Amino acid sequence: MRFNNYSKLVPMAVVAAVSVLVAPAQMAPELKIASQATVKVKRGVVTLVTLKASLPAGFHANSHTPTEAYLIPLVLKWTGGPLGEGTVAYPKPQLEKYTFSAGKDISVVTGAFDLVTKFAVPATAATGPAAETGTLRYQACNDRMCFPPKTVPVNVTVSVE
Repeated sequence: MRFNNYSKLVPMAVVAAVSVLVAPAQMAPELKIASQATVKVKRGVVTLVTLKASLPAGFHANSHTPTEAYLIPLVLKWTGGPLGEGTVAYPKPQLEKYTFSAGKDISVVTGAFDLVTKFAVPATAATGPAAETGTLRYQACNDRMCFPPKTVPVNVTVSVE
């Protein structure tokens, strides 16, 4: 009879333990990148491509220039496409204090923000539709803790004229 009671408790304990371990991962916020219309560019001309990003209320991401070495910076890397080398302008960060920062200012971005890349489109770029691809790496946090860093794909449709 005693064994029968334990056999019912063990599965319940396992479910409870798994729920505790999985719950924090489900709370990690997603940085959203708004879809955009095709970006029209001209060969041999400098052009700007703007990504509109946002985090849910109550969350922030470390800026491109974090104030502590252990914090993961916001980094946009373009990996392929017709637009050539690009220079990214990151949003102006805010300095804020959080429970986990031990009274130190942390450099963060919150809410909606833009990532603007200045591309010098090569004069030899093939004309027509194409995709400029890349990745955005970030570490999101709330006021108590930071979540594991994430890397999300970035894809912008361009039309080279």
